[in-house]
Amino acid sequence: MHIPDGFLSTPVWAAFDVVAAPAVGILAKRAQRDIEEHNIPFMGVMGAFIFAAQMINFPVGPGTSGHLVGGSLLAITLGPSVAAIVMTAILAVQALVFQDGGILALGANVFNMAIIGVLAGYIPYRLLRNSAGVFMGGVASVLASGAFALAQLWISGIPLSGKILAITAGFFAVGALLEGAITLAAIRALERMNPAWIRNTKKPAGRTLVLVGVAALVLAVAGILIASTHPDGIEVLAASHAPVWMHAPLADYQAHGIESPWLRKSAAGIAGLVVIYVACFAAGRWIRQRSA
Repeated sequence: MHIPDGFLSTPVWAAFDVVAAPAVGILAKRAQRDIEEHNIPFMGVMGAFIFAAQMINFPVGPGTSGHLVGGSLLAITLGPSVAAIVMTAILAVQALVFQDGGILALGANVFNMAIIGVLAGYIPYRLLRNSAGVFMGGVASVLASGAFALAQLWISGIPLSGKILAITAGFFAVGALLEGAITLAAIRALERMNPAWIRNTKKPAGRTLVLVGVAALVLAVAGILIASTHPDGIEVLAASHAPVWMHAPLADYQAHGIESPWLRKSAAGIAGLVVIYVACFAAGRWIRQRSA
């Protein structure tokens, strides 16, 4: 789902950079009324969990994989404005530290996943307030993000024949259904841990924070052992390779200088959890202090 540099034309990535920056600023201002001091650690924990989950690619078709996007899960647990800030922090760290998604294309990725994806993932839940709404939110989040990504690639001149569009849409549909199922399973698990928190937006229990954090750590360390190595739909769709004009410190989710491939990836994953937690926690504190 992340669009690398080199796929979007200059007018397209520049336009979305210009649009995304003030949009995130507006959402940050709106988040001032939604962030409580006691919920700031949960922003960091949920950000770390979504980051770890996005590291785990699963097959969605021949030679193609997908991964959890997490926009709907974040929106349901944190609220849409706070979720957008957390997703923006995740995307920025992924681009700058892990070379996952382009630097120039960051505005487009933020718009697709942190704004459109979060909003589309929250509306069904907000309207229905039941399991069907949670599942539909996960599905809608991926389909909306994918549709905008495809539109941006098409406007940029990436050749998209009817056959390619149909195949890609099929991959996105499979990924969307899996997203809905994973989102529903995650919300049900969180409700079992602390029912009052999800339904009444009360403070999440310390046990919930610990268990979500442990789940993120397990995904980052062990989940990569079963992850698909196939590229995702966006990378398969675009025939060209992204230019590497800035080498990120943990590019390709690898901690360089370690011999074991698993240790390289798991070390990078653990480092990512720490960076994401700190980034989301700091964003929450900064927004909270500005509202005081």
